[in-house]
Amino acid sequence: MKIRKLFHSFGHAIAGFKFALRKEQNFRIEVLAALLVIGAMLLVKVDAWEAIVLVIMIFGVLVLEVLNTSLEQLVNMLKPRVHPKARVLKDLMATAVFLAAIASAVIGILVFWPYVF
Repeated sequence: MKIRKLFHSFGHAIAGFKFALRKEQNFRIEVLAALLVIGAMLLVKVDAWEAIVLVIMIFGVLVLEVLNTSLEQLVNMLKPRVHPKARVLKDLMATAVFLAAIASAVIGILVFWPYVF
């Protein structure tokens, strides 16, 4: 693979990240939460396996949010000929992000609880 092509691909990824940060409030909140969790991980010096679990959960939520945004953009692009089930697709993706966020919060509580109390 040519290095120029690789950097071009990174440019698209960075553009997508910037778009999500600019346009998606939930993504901004999730990135802020991720930074706070990473800071807390460093502050309390969690075990390596706990850090791995937390990082996996952080990126799982962020990836799902980007997928959710992508699907929303696609459905919005198809307007005005949107199929009535388009709302169901959007709701299902939002549910996936919500469930991942809940799971992440529960895991975060379980990991940090012994360090705090």
